[in-house]
Parts: sequence; structure tokens; C-alpha cells
Amino acid sequence: MNSATVRNLLVRGMLAGLAAGVLALVVAYFLGEPNVDSAIGLEEAQAHSHGGAHEHEVEVVSRSLQSTAGLATGILVYGIAFGGIAALAFCFALGRVGRFGPRATALLLSGCALTAVYVVPYLKYPVNPPAVGDPDTIGRRTTLYFLMTVLSVLLAIGAALLGKRLAPRLGAWHATVAAVAAFAVVVGLAYAFLPAVDEVPGDFPATLLWRFRLSALAIQTVLWAGLGLFLGELAERLLNPKPARTGPGRAVPAAH
Repeated sequence: MNSATVRNLLVRGMLAGLAAGVLALVVAYFLGEPNVDSAIGLEEAQAHSHGGAHEHEVEVVSRSLQSTAGLATGILVYGIAFGGIAALAFCFALGRVGRFGPRATALLLSGCALTAVYVVPYLKYPVNPPAVGDPDTIGRRTTLYFLMTVLSVLLAIGAALLGKRLAPRLGAWHATVAAVAAFAVVVGLAYAFLPAVDEVPGDFPATLLWRFRLSALAIQTVLWAGLGLFLGELAERLLNPKPARTGPGRAVPAAH
């Protein structure tokens, strides 16, 4: 691709990330925020029952601002940033990961990104709501999660390279199965050797914990699926434009 095409795809990727972020924001507001409010209420009740330790703390940012403007800013910036990264990855992957068109390539990339960037680290170190987790271990937990994310992304890239190398000898199908199996085995070893983190109090409601984690997974799924769909559609229109019709039964190729 020439630089102008890459630049156009980068802009479209960021627009696709913005559109996907709007969808994820709707899910986060209606599905995720009620669980956050429930967890915060539980945390405050526990604090009051233990002598009101948080009774006189100054609220720097109000909860209403966090759940509206703060939530929107975080998700939309996240979507735009990853939309740009996804567009650059799309420019590299198109035509190199099989005989897929722009739509299929974008969806394949978004699915792989969801798995490597979020699902694999999430299964080892799932997110926790407020009132869960020791503040003294937040640095350690953040480091472990970041390490698992980096490792997952590197293993996904390695699996893709392995599949491409094996394809001439095994065929596309068997090479893909072998690469996915190798990825799963190494991820399993990482799960086994990296330290576990379990700081959920025994009296924390299991239903609330499940709903919170499920909503977090739903937000990411909607974001990445939307990014793949929107980027694929915008890339298809840019790279394979439909002929412009000049009259009944006549068409001329669209200018690039």
C-alpha cells in the first residue's frame, strides 16, 4: 500500500474505533455501571460498619461524573487509540493471512486482538469490582496483568508466524490447527507458572462478582466486534469501491 492509502485507512480505523466505542459505552452504562454502583454501596456499608473510616474523606471526582463524562472519555479514547492501531495492523495483514477480503481480514484481526489483548489475560487475572482487592498489592497485580497481556500478544504473533511457516508443508487448515494448539499449550504453561491472585473476600456476593466480570467481558466483546465490523466496511469501500453509474445499464470504474 502507498502512504496515502495507509493514511486513509488510519483515519478510517480511528473513526471505526470511535463508532465501536459508542456501542461499548452504551453497554458499559446500562450493563456495567449498575454493578459498579452495587459494589461501591457494599464497600461503603462495610466501611461504616467498621467505624466509618471513609466517612470524612473528600470526594475528588463525583460518582455521577465518573459514570458519565469520565466513562465516556475513557471508552472513546480507548476505542480511537486501538482503532488506529488496528488499522495499521490491517494494512500489514491484508493479503498476508490468507485470501481474505477487507471485511473478513478486519473481523479476523479484531477476533484475534480480543483474544490476545483481553480474553487470555482476563482468564488468568479477571477484573474485580470495588471492595475487592488489597490496596497494598495493586502494584503487584498491575504488573502481573501487564506481563500476562504482553506475553499473550507476543505468543499470538508467534503463533501466526508459526502457522505461516507450516502452511506450505501441512496446508492452511492443519497449519492453523497446529499454531492454535501451540498457542494454547504455551498459554497454559504461563497460567501454571505465573502466580495466582485471589483477593475476593469470602463474604462478597458471588452473583455481583459474576455480573461485574460478565459485563466487563461484554463491553470488550462489543468494542472489538464493532471495531472489526466498522473497519472492515470502511476499508472495503476504500479499497474496492463500487463502479459509479452514469446512466441506466452503464457504469464506469470509480476513481481512486
